[in-house]
Amino acid sequence: MLSRALIAKSALFLVAAALPQTATAQTAYPSRPVRIIVPFPPGSGADITTRLVAPKLGEVLGQQFIVDNRAGAAGNIGAEVAARSPADGYTLLTAPASTAISQTLYKKLSYDLVKDFEPVALMAGVPFMLVVHPSLPAKNVKDLVALARAKPGQLTYGSTGNGSSPHLTTEMLKLQTGIDIVHVPYKGTPPAVTDLLSGNITFMFANSLSVLPHVQTHRLRALAVTSVKRSPGTPNLPTVAESYPGFESGTWFSLLAPAGTPRDVITRLNGAVAKVVQMPDVREKIVAQGGEPMSGTPQQVAAYIRAEVAKWGKVVHASGAKVE
Repeated sequence: MLSRALIAKSALFLVAAALPQTATAQTAYPSRPVRIIVPFPPGSGADITTRLVAPKLGEVLGQQFIVDNRAGAAGNIGAEVAARSPADGYTLLTAPASTAISQTLYKKLSYDLVKDFEPVALMAGVPFMLVVHPSLPAKNVKDLVALARAKPGQLTYGSTGNGSSPHLTTEMLKLQTGIDIVHVPYKGTPPAVTDLLSGNITFMFANSLSVLPHVQTHRLRALAVTSVKRSPGTPNLPTVAESYPGFESGTWFSLLAPAGTPRDVITRLNGAVAKVVQMPDVREKIVAQGGEPMSGTPQQVAAYIRAEVAKWGKVVHASGAKVE
C-alpha cells in the first residue's frame, strides 16, 4: 500500500512539475532563431520585403529571424521545404502571389497552399511596374501597344518564369489589346531585369521594389503601374487602367507557417508583423519603393489567399498558360 501511495504521489509531483515548464515553453516563443524561407533569389521582391521585415521582427520578439533563400521552380522548391518543416513556429515561408498561381498552373504540386500552411500575416502589397529599355520609342502604354501592333512578333518581354505573376499580367495585356509579343522566361526577377537593362529584351512587368531604383537612375523607363489607383510612392506614374479600363494586377507578400503550428504562436507572430509594417521607417521604405503595407488577422489572410487562388486560376485558364 505504501509503495502504491508513493508511486501515486510521485506521479502527481511529476505532472505538477511539468505544468509550469509547459506554460513557460508556450509563452517563451521564440526561444531560438526563426528561419524564414524565401522561395526566390536575393534581389527579388519577396526577398527585399522579407529582409526589411525580418530584423524588425527580431527586435519585437527578441530572437533573430534568418532569411533563407531557396529559389527554383517558380517558388515551389522553397514552398515544399517549408511545408515539410516541423510545425513549431521556427520555420516560416514568405509566399508571394505567384504561389497562388502555382495552385492552378501546376497539375502536380507537392504542397497545397491552403491545406499545408497556416496564414500568419500579410506584409505588403506591390503593384507591378511596366518598364522598358530607354532606347524604346514608347513613352506610355498606348505607345507600347501601337509599337507592338506595328511590329508583330518582334517585341520581347521578360518574366520571372512561365506562369509567374509578371507573365500572366502580360498575358492579360495581350488578351485585352490583341498584340503579338514574344515571351522570354527567366529564373527570377534579377536575371530578367539584368537583360532588360542590357537591352536584350524589350519590356517587362516587374514589382516596383525591384525596378524602381533603376527607373530613378534613368536606366529604365517606367510607363505605368498595374494597381487600380496610382501608387503613393509614384503619384505621377499613370495606371495601365487609365489607358485600358479594368486592367488590374500586382503581387503581395504573406508570411505562412506549416499547418499545425500552435495557434498561440500564429497569434504572436501576427501581432508582431502588424506592428512592424506600421513602424514609420518600415512603412516609409515600403511606400517609397512603390508598395503599400498590409495587415489583417490570420482568418482574413486565409480568406484573401483563397480568393487569390481562385482569381489567378481563371487567368491561367483564360490565357492557356502552361509550364514547359
